[in-house]
Amino acid sequence: MTSVKQIIEITQAAGFHIQEMMEHNEEQGACLRVVVNGGGCSGLSYGMHFDKEKKEDDFEDVQHGLTVLVSREDAPILMGTKIDYKQSLMGGGFTIDNPNAIASCGCGTSFKTAKREGSPEVCE
Repeated sequence: MTSVKQIIEITQAAGFHIQEMMEHNEEQGACLRVVVNGGGCSGLSYGMHFDKEKKEDDFEDVQHGLTVLVSREDAPILMGTKIDYKQSLMGGGFTIDNPNAIASCGCGTSFKTAKREGSPEVCE
């Protein structure tokens, strides 16, 4: 089985904040699932949620004490992606650096790749 770490990297800062969110939402023991959805200004958007169910075709890895899951379908789009958490005077948030994205929206979560455009929506 291919490791998620070969697909995405969760930084220590992101791992810490994800662990805090798990505790706050009483999701200890769940996995972090990273997904690609259709939509957003550029056609594709990122998603992360807690999941207690592993699927047969998932890639999985443990990073910073978190079990991270990526579906086989989303793996090529996310290959080489780095998820970090940045703190600034304006607050904090997750950043996603995907080397496969050839265009992205100002929102920072919408993108398209050379091989997959998704289904763009009108920005408001």
